[in-house]
Amino acid sequence: MAAVNAILQVENLTRRVGDRTLFSDISFGISEGQRVGLIAQNGTGKTTLLNILGDRDSADSGSVVWRGGVKVGYLEQEPKFPMQLTVLQACMRGMDPEKEWAYETRCKQILGKLNIHNQDQPLSQLSGGQLKRVALAAVLISEPDFLILDEPTNHLDLGMIEWLESYLGRSSMTLLMVTHDRYFLDRVCNVILEMDDHTLYPYHGNYAYYLEKRQERIDATNAMIARANNLYRTELEWMRRMPQARGHKARYREEAFYDLEKVAKRRIQEDQVKLEMKSAYIGSKIFEAQYVSKRFGDRVILKDFYYNFSRYEKMGIVGENGTGKSTFLKLLLGQHQPDAGRFVIGETVRFGYFSQEGMLFDEQMKVIDVVRRVAEYVDLGGGRKLSAMQFLQHFMFSPLQQQNYVYKLSGGEKRRLYLCTVLMQAPNFLVLDEPTNDLDIVTLQVLEEYLRSFAGCVIVVSHDRYFMDKVVDHLLVFRGQGEVKDFPGNYTQFRDYEKEQSKEQAKPQDAKQNKSADTKPASSSAKPRLGEQKRRLSFKEKQEYEQLSKDIEALEAEKCQIEEALSSGAISVDEITRMSKRLPALSEELDEKSFRWLELDELR
Repeated sequence: MAAVNAILQVENLTRRVGDRTLFSDISFGISEGQRVGLIAQNGTGKTTLLNILGDRDSADSGSVVWRGGVKVGYLEQEPKFPMQLTVLQACMRGMDPEKEWAYETRCKQILGKLNIHNQDQPLSQLSGGQLKRVALAAVLISEPDFLILDEPTNHLDLGMIEWLESYLGRSSMTLLMVTHDRYFLDRVCNVILEMDDHTLYPYHGNYAYYLEKRQERIDATNAMIARANNLYRTELEWMRRMPQARGHKARYREEAFYDLEKVAKRRIQEDQVKLEMKSAYIGSKIFEAQYVSKRFGDRVILKDFYYNFSRYEKMGIVGENGTGKSTFLKLLLGQHQPDAGRFVIGETVRFGYFSQEGMLFDEQMKVIDVVRRVAEYVDLGGGRKLSAMQFLQHFMFSPLQQQNYVYKLSGGEKRRLYLCTVLMQAPNFLVLDEPTNDLDIVTLQVLEEYLRSFAGCVIVVSHDRYFMDKVVDHLLVFRGQGEVKDFPGNYTQFRDYEKEQSKEQAKPQDAKQNKSADTKPASSSAKPRLGEQKRRLSFKEKQEYEQLSKDIEALEAEKCQIEEALSSGAISVDEITRMSKRLPALSEELDEKSFRWLELDELR
C-alpha cells in the first residue's frame, strides 16, 4: 500500500520472535493528514510494529522510511520516565527552552483535562494510570507532525476519552494508533489497517466501513478456499495417477498443483466465535445495599446508599477516576468493609470477579496448565462439555499457543487467559472491573456475545462505551463525594440525556443574558438606534422555522429508533453497519438544524 505524499513508507517488513512469525513482508504508506487505526488480535505484533516505527525495536528485514524533518511523537503502552522528575519536568523534556513559557501554559491546560492538577508532584508518587496520562499529555504538548498512540484510552475515564476524541478530531497531526475502543476508532480514524495471518489489509474508511468490507473480504476468501478445495481433490487424484516422468505441460500442471495446495490448506475464517456456558442457578434474592456509607479521609465514596439488585440485571458503572467505582465493587465482594450500613447477599449468589489487580499467574506454567488448575472441563448444559483445550480455543488460543509458557504471552493475551479462568468457574454473578483493557476487538466481540446471553447477573465498570452499550441495561453514575444516580439506559442514551439537560439548563441563563443585553446603558455599542425596532421573522423564515421543527422531531425519532435497535442485539451485521454509518451523519444534521432553529426562535 504505497501512499501519495507519504510521510511514512514501510516496505517488506518482517519480524519473527523465536520460531513464530508476527508479520511477513508487509508494506504500507501513510500520507500527511491520515488518521490510521491498526487492528489485530493480541500477540500478532501490533505493539512490536509500533516499536519498530518508533525506533524502540528493529525488524528482521525490510525498511522504514520517514520523510525528512518529520517530528514523531510516540505514546508507548507502558511509558517509562526517570522517576525523580516532577510531572511538569516530564512533560517539558526535550522542549525548546525559548518556548518554555508557552508550553507551560499549554501543559497546564492539557494536564487539567486529564485530571492531573499538581504539576510539582514527583512521578514516583503517581499510579500506573496517572503515569500513562502524564505520558499522553507530554506527547500532545510536544505537537509532533506524526503521532503514534498505543492504547491511548487505557486509564482514561469516559469524559477524558471524549475530550481526546474531540482534540484529535480538531488536530492536523497525522496519526497511527492501536486501540480497542471502537467508537474512538469510528470517530477519529479515516483508514483502518488490519493485520491478519501475517499480512496487512488496508481499508479506506472508518471502523463501520471496515466491518462491512472486512466481512466482504472474508466471504470472498472463504469462497476462494472452497473452490480451491474442490479443484484440489481432482488435481490430487491426477497427481497420484501420473507417472513421475512428465512432459512440459504436465510439469506446469504439477507446479500449479502446489500453488493450489497452499490455497486449499488455508483456514476458513469463522464469522463469529460463539461461547455458551452453563452458569450456576441463581435465586430471586441477589443483593441489597442497605444505606451503605464509606469514605477515605475527606473523600466520600457512598453516603446512605440504598439499592436492591434484581435477578438477571446487567448494570454498568460509570464516573470519573477517583469517584469510587472500584471501591464499590470491593465493598460488594466483602474486600472492604462499609463505615455504616451493610450488603446483604443472596445465598445462591456465586461471584466471578475480574479485577484490575487480579491477574496473578505462575509465569513458568504453560497456558493449558493454568486453565486445567481451575477445571478440566466446562459444563455447557444439556449434557454438553468442553475440555480445557477446547474452551481456550474459543478465546483464540490455538493448540500450539496453549503449550506456550505464560511469560511468553503479550499483555493482552494474559488478560484473555485471566478472563478464561474467571468464566470457567461457572459463576452466576459476574463482576468485571475494566475487563476491556488490552483485549483485542475479536475477544471483545466474543465477550459481548457471551454476556448478552449470560443467564445470571453482571456488573461492569468500563470506559469502553461501545462495550457498555452492547452489554448493560442501565447505569449507576458515580459523580463523586457520595453522589450516585441510577440511569435507566445505556451509555450513549445517558450522554444524550446529559446533553439535553445541559441545553435546558443553559436556556434560562441565555434568556437572562439576552435580557441583560437589552437593558445595557446608553454607552453600550449594542444599544439600538433611536426608532429602531427588534427585527422580526420574515414570511420565508417563518416557513423555515416551522419546517425545522418538523425536521428536528423526525430526526430525533429516527435517532432514538437507531439507538434502540443498536442496543437491542436483535439486528444483523449489515443493519449494524448501516445504522453505525447513519448515526454520526444524523447527529451532525440534528445539531445543524437545532442551531438554526435556535437562531430563528430568538427572532420570534
